Amino acid sequence: MIASIHGEVLSAGAGWAVIGVGGIGLRVEVPSGRVAQAHVGETLFLHTWLVVREDALTLFGFSTEDELTVFGHLIAVSGVGPRSALGVLSSLTPAEIVRAVANEDAKPFQKVSGIGPKTAKLLTVSLAGKLKELSFADAGGAPTAVADPDLVASEAVRDGLVGLGWGESEAWQAVQDARAAGAPAESAALLRASLALLQSARPSGRSGR
Repeated sequence: MIASIHGEVLSAGAGWAVIGVGGIGLRVEVPSGRVAQAHVGETLFLHTWLVVREDALTLFGFSTEDELTVFGHLIAVSGVGPRSALGVLSSLTPAEIVRAVANEDAKPFQKVSGIGPKTAKLLTVSLAGKLKELSFADAGGAPTAVADPDLVASEAVRDGLVGLGWGESEAWQAVQDARAAGAPAESAALLRASLALLQSARPSGRSGR
């Protein structure tokens, strides 16, 4: 794992930079507009995440540890790949992402190219409770009242199910049934368990059908 990179910028463009390290030029994909200091000849330090695939090794770089942390959480969400995650971080700062998730507001994510309404809602649900280390990254830096995390997760999953087309009452009942059956309070797992109940036990109850 390449955790960071530090070297001279050999070339750069919108969303990428080539950095010289030990006589080798490494291309790093970066959030567009976030690494404005990537000018040829200057020295640049980036926190990095290496994505390994059968046909490519792609290095993603970020100016701050917060961006790196958020990137890791984003690519863990089902259906969100590294490029989509980079797009989110090109459009939103970590503080803006924290606010959107805390407020269960999918609209900021919908402004990102390639992120549709369902994926935006899934992001708010899946990231709930996972950005605690960034919870005070807002401009004011002042701590806010912390709600019951289990209730927050349950309500987030309910809203996510509603966003996917289920009725509010049946979505909430599915969440409660899933919790009663032993599903964890963690949002992503609870969402999967609730969806399984809705799709298997009440397949004909989806709204709009």
